[in-house]
Amino acid sequence: MVFSSASLGSVALPPLRVRVRGKRWSVVEVVASHHEREPFPSFLPNLIQRIHDPYARRLAMRIQRLPVPVRFSENPIMSSCVKPLIQKKEAPIVLLHGFDSSCMEWRYAYPLLEDSGFETWAIDILGWGFSDLEKLPPCDVVSKREHFYQFWKSYIKRPMILVGPSLGSAVAIDFTVNYPEAVEKLVLIDASVYAEGTGKLATLPKAVAYAGVYLLKSLPLRLYANYLTFYNVSFSTSIDCTNVGRLHCLMPWWDDATVDFMTSGGYNVSSLIGKVKQKTLIIWGEKDSIISNKIAVQLHCELPDAVIRQIPNCGHIPHLEKPGSVVKLIVEFVKEEAKKLDKCVTQV
Repeated sequence: MVFSSASLGSVALPPLRVRVRGKRWSVVEVVASHHEREPFPSFLPNLIQRIHDPYARRLAMRIQRLPVPVRFSENPIMSSCVKPLIQKKEAPIVLLHGFDSSCMEWRYAYPLLEDSGFETWAIDILGWGFSDLEKLPPCDVVSKREHFYQFWKSYIKRPMILVGPSLGSAVAIDFTVNYPEAVEKLVLIDASVYAEGTGKLATLPKAVAYAGVYLLKSLPLRLYANYLTFYNVSFSTSIDCTNVGRLHCLMPWWDDATVDFMTSGGYNVSSLIGKVKQKTLIIWGEKDSIISNKIAVQLHCELPDAVIRQIPNCGHIPHLEKPGSVVKLIVEFVKEEAKKLDKCVTQV
């Protein structure tokens, strides 16, 4: 099977029994057999068995649940994430995801970051992903923030390079301003940070909200969302991508958690942007039809210490469409700052 540049971007992925064409960030040919039976975690929906993308399947095999104690739950929440194989002394890279998504969003970029030598975490935000939420906790902004902080405090335990795409950028900014000691640097990708929460959705009657949520996980609506999200992707790739993107919607608690978030008011972080003190990298897809790249310029002006980079011929989710380009920018951003620090120490 050969993935096109439209589906994987200019990317060379680490070992999955691949043959690499060319050298740097090149397209790969996958020779893994689809007849192999991978040991997926038992808590994942059965739909995972019908997903063909080998990188989605491989990352899904690594999803695990870790106990996270929070004040708003009697018992620790078994919280889903992809945990690094090796922990290092340097600041880890911690990947959030966008609205109503999961750590599977990082199926292409995650292995590239690991292959680049970084300790990398991919964490499911409370109320999305694959955590055990049978005893549904509150899924509003305050609860999501505390849950992430307690996860960080329990397992990461040191300042991190926090990466937030789309609504994940709002999650990242909210978290960074409230817990600045936990974040060393920030990476925002096609950031959705100027929306005033969930707007009128917060006032919907519960019955209407549940009807809307039912449509949100439907295959036709998800396919249409993919059409808007990606700049250039084949229909067959879009089908598989849609199945990966809606996998978490099949968790038994998903409807209730999503309605709870919608009616709670959601994220409104525009007033917090100027309070971010950390060095920030802004990445934007040039052809983003969801959020205009003019917003990127506005965000760059409002953040006290930021650089901005644009990825050509790319839509709203660059880490799926052009993962090699995204990882290259993140690696350069982190290493450039590290070199500056080393130079200052040497001069002293």
